[in-house]
Amino acid sequence: MFDRRAVLAALVALHALPVLAAEDGPRVEPVTLPFAVKAMRGPGSDVALSVATSGLLPIARAPASADPKATASTVPPSVVVVWGEGGGAVLSLDGDRLRTTLIGAEAIEGFAAAETPRGAVPGSRRALDGPLSAYLTGPTRALGGAPGQGAVLTLRERQPLGVTAEPKAVPVTTHTLAPGDDRVFAGRTPRITRLDGRPAVAAVTAQGAAGSGLALAAKGKDGAWTVAAQTPPQVGKAPEGAPLALAGLADFIGAGQPQIAAIRAPDGEGVLQLWRFADGTLSLSGEGPGYAGPAAGEEADLAAPVPRSGRPPDLALPVTGRGALAVVAFKGGSPEERLRIPLPAPAAHGVAVLDAGGVARKILVGLADGRLVAVPAP
Repeated sequence: MFDRRAVLAALVALHALPVLAAEDGPRVEPVTLPFAVKAMRGPGSDVALSVATSGLLPIARAPASADPKATASTVPPSVVVVWGEGGGAVLSLDGDRLRTTLIGAEAIEGFAAAETPRGAVPGSRRALDGPLSAYLTGPTRALGGAPGQGAVLTLRERQPLGVTAEPKAVPVTTHTLAPGDDRVFAGRTPRITRLDGRPAVAAVTAQGAAGSGLALAAKGKDGAWTVAAQTPPQVGKAPEGAPLALAGLADFIGAGQPQIAAIRAPDGEGVLQLWRFADGTLSLSGEGPGYAGPAAGEEADLAAPVPRSGRPPDLALPVTGRGALAVVAFKGGSPEERLRIPLPAPAAHGVAVLDAGGVARKILVGLADGRLVAVPAP
């Protein structure tokens, strides 16, 4: 006779299994490279922009103008850059196919070194968007720090040069901001977006031994930068826990303004959150557990928006344990998993999306064993 309790237990266990890719869903495709991947940068990063406008690639266009009024025709193509010992590679799209262009070790070392500007926190990276760059300067800690010991957010904006008959340096204005209220900026790369047509920067803060939150800096109509809003600090794991991780900035709910996707406790039982800015306040729209982000001191970008045609973008990121890639939508502000794709090794070096015409085509994942894999965007 069969054990009915055992059958019931088996059915419950099957129901609790994580969502897997459907039989006709996207499949992981290995990307053949002559080196093991140790670092990865996605579209919009300092390294990817530098490579795309360097002339090393046949797809590269003219470099973006220093004039902040430059048109969209100067925007470089979407590329992902990976590298390891002995060389690097640039991944781009040729139609729906993935194109791989190898580049030398010396070139990639130069591009990687340039993403940490002079005076920036050692090991940190800057964010770039047209004439604006944002990065951390001064001492910093991944968590905590007494007042005066934290980094400040430095914003540099190139100004129009105007018509001149002689070579002149491009004028640059510099702004520095501190979060205040016994907070410091945590060692996370800031992200640049736009609110009401003006630039804004999202950054991670830390307070005390384990508190972590978000700060949103915005440029006013008068051209002045201020910390427009901050979230309450959220308690993580002390003392070794990682601060909040920025997962993506995009209009995930179709509200006409970007929202901030972040991961609380990214190196543990990560909770994916969506924060919305309105009326001078950051409010939590929704959250869901079971997702991973970079640990404290880890540079990898482990999440990326997945643009879709005519609909709000999704978000691609690893699940807890990093053994699978999830594609998440934010219906009503709360995360709703659309797809889960098992990976042959844990995600480690990055998640990036290549798009064409504003529609995602490939999701690339750098794995812990040095391999790079691609998934057709759903």
